[in-house]
Amino acid sequence: MSSFLAFDLGASSGRAIVGKIENGRLALTEVHRFPNAPVEKDGSLTWDYPRLCEELVSGLGKALAFDGGIAGIGIDTWGVDYVLFDRDSKEIRRLPYNYRDERTNRSSAKVWEKIPASEIYAMTGIQKMTLNTIYQLCAHRDEHPQDLENAVFLPIPDALAFSLGGDFTAEYTHASTSNLLDPATRDWHWSLIDRLGLPRSIFPPITAPCTPGGVLKVELQKKFNCGPIPILKVGSHDTASAVAAVPAPVSGQWAYLSAGTWALLGAELDKPFISKFSEAAGFTNEGGLDGKIRFLTNIMGSWLFQETRRVWNEAGRGLGFSDMEEMAKTAAPCRFFVNPNDQEFFTPGDMPQRIRDFCRKSGQGENLSDAQVVRAIYDSLALYTAGKLVGLEKLLGVRYTAFNVVGGGTKDGFLMQLIADAAGIPVVAGPVEATATGNILAQAVAAGEIADLAAARETVRNSFDLVTYTPDAASSKVFRQAALAFVKIAGK
Repeated sequence: MSSFLAFDLGASSGRAIVGKIENGRLALTEVHRFPNAPVEKDGSLTWDYPRLCEELVSGLGKALAFDGGIAGIGIDTWGVDYVLFDRDSKEIRRLPYNYRDERTNRSSAKVWEKIPASEIYAMTGIQKMTLNTIYQLCAHRDEHPQDLENAVFLPIPDALAFSLGGDFTAEYTHASTSNLLDPATRDWHWSLIDRLGLPRSIFPPITAPCTPGGVLKVELQKKFNCGPIPILKVGSHDTASAVAAVPAPVSGQWAYLSAGTWALLGAELDKPFISKFSEAAGFTNEGGLDGKIRFLTNIMGSWLFQETRRVWNEAGRGLGFSDMEEMAKTAAPCRFFVNPNDQEFFTPGDMPQRIRDFCRKSGQGENLSDAQVVRAIYDSLALYTAGKLVGLEKLLGVRYTAFNVVGGGTKDGFLMQLIADAAGIPVVAGPVEATATGNILAQAVAAGEIADLAAARETVRNSFDLVTYTPDAASSKVFRQAALAFVKIAGK
């Protein structure tokens, strides 16, 4: 079998990973890693697109040095962000904005005055979040209208692929996060776009995952003395790739959690599920592989840990995530709670103090110790996840017997155990590198080397060691007793 190169970019780092499939098993090798972080420019949060493009070239060179038989390149990233290109020169209009930039707080209110948020949900099936592309583009139009003239909009993974030789199209799974797609036709929602006053001309054709998306540009072929490597469309929204790598059971009802900076909890459906109840519960309908819908909700995942660690380490403490886990274990369980999705925790800042402030304002107490701060994150994430799982079951009228957790969050065994305890259901954790795995398997499907999504998941089951966390009776009792207090405090 051939080897494939996956570029997997998250909101804090990016990796180049070579995957080789032999005898029904996938082996992964990381060949390049690089940091990724927001860049402040002129008072706005942006992404350093030119540097990211350079990192792709570096990763490609290392991948070809490791394995000269690379048969495809696929790119996945976080959702909602985009790049605007000049249609003629193909140059970027400005550095792409970061979804945490505060400009969308202004534009979203203007959009809702024109089109109520509930109507937008009914049209698109995408949950109301001010970071969504719909509000970003309206803010961009209001602040820099010249950028939309004779321009092409590309979701950020397609924009990165273009730098290597990819085409000017938008891959479906990432485009679906924009809040600008018709979930039935799976094309741009043109009537919504017209009502928003956005120019139709900026939106490129939408292409499906597991299809061709260009060829490595000639100058890079010459640079690395390689052939015209295909650039392949994968589940370019990282969650779409991660869900494709869920080692789901072949029968029975299952749900998933893709655990990273964001945690995405949901189920895989054959068609969109849009109702006033799904809107109220914060569930969204995003695109998946093989024509599936990712019916899911967003939870602020490891971001809370990441920001807390960053603040403490900038003060010289030198803490690792394992150190924070051990700190949490020394604190009493279910004593303090926060709402992980509270807007207060959304932007970068002094996360430990924000958690203490939340607890003070909600009447839980003051002067939390560092251990109590971390324990509050753990318990709150576990209870919030459990509540969302129950909400998903009620919406769809099912009872899940399997809960698969994939992604980097599975490395935190303590969190996995607490989720199992709070939800009262076994948690099957793994693979860790779910996004890169799904990326590579989508390439293999595009190349005709794997038949379909079901065969891809069989490959996952054959390739990775999975860890099952069984609920602990005593801990589950503590969480059940704390659930009502958590709902009162967190509001969910």
